[in-house]
Amino acid sequence: MITAAAAEFRAALPQGGRLLGLDVGTRTIGLALCDAGWTIATAAELLRRSKFSADMARLREVAELQAVRGLVLGLPLNMDGTDSPRTQSVRAFARNLQPLGLPILLWDERWSTQAVTRTLIDADASRARRAELVDKMAAAYILQGAIDALVGVTP
Repeated sequence: MITAAAAEFRAALPQGGRLLGLDVGTRTIGLALCDAGWTIATAAELLRRSKFSADMARLREVAELQAVRGLVLGLPLNMDGTDSPRTQSVRAFARNLQPLGLPILLWDERWSTQAVTRTLIDADASRARRAELVDKMAAAYILQGAIDALVGVTP
């Protein structure tokens, strides 16, 4: 099940459970995890993209090791809320993840990378360090926004 509706996603997970957040880029995928109670999201790892089968194998491994119950993918909408070619790419990626058998929530990620980059600049992180951290921190930012919204939704 792929949805952009928090209520539908929440209904698919009545007992909560860990979620895996993904910031899907063309060269990397930032990964973040949250606790089973949906309190806090934490940056996990940066997956360098290769063949989809290898990416899928790593995502399956992380999901199994971490007892993940659902996926939250950042959806890169245009500033006016419309789809772009990048948005369509993420939607296709989400469809390709369906064999994992986990509910998938597409979450508006507008401004996530900019917010994380600003935080890293304020922390005086070097350009190299920012490049290393931004995608997985953006995944955590996206996931935190989703879990904050999901906590208020009744299953």
